Amino acid sequence: MRSWTVAEARAYLPRLRELVAIVQDAGLVAERSGGNGHGRSATDDEVQAAMAELEAGDIVLRHLAAGLVDFPARGKDGVVYFLCYRLDEDDLTWWHRPEDGFAGRQPLPRDPE
Repeated sequence: MRSWTVAEARAYLPRLRELVAIVQDAGLVAERSGGNGHGRSATDDEVQAAMAELEAGDIVLRHLAAGLVDFPARGKDGVVYFLCYRLDEDDLTWWHRPEDGFAGRQPLPRDPE
């Protein structure tokens, strides 16, 4: 599994926004058309490519509508955690333990305990 640093994840945010927008757009169009797939602005290939790129980076798309995304990270103390980002946020400023989820988000920086 890839471990992202805060700097790497922040640098990737513009591309992340593009990828999530492709997947969101396709989902909204399909939902509005009753799920028949007509009228999609993003092709199936574009959606699959966007999802494949997220998966290749081990980026977890938690909630499509909210654009909630987790980047896996590992602290200097060896603890695995997630850098947590939502599309409506200006910057990446949160983290949480895998077992705590979104409700356990804490502000960056993560200090080893």
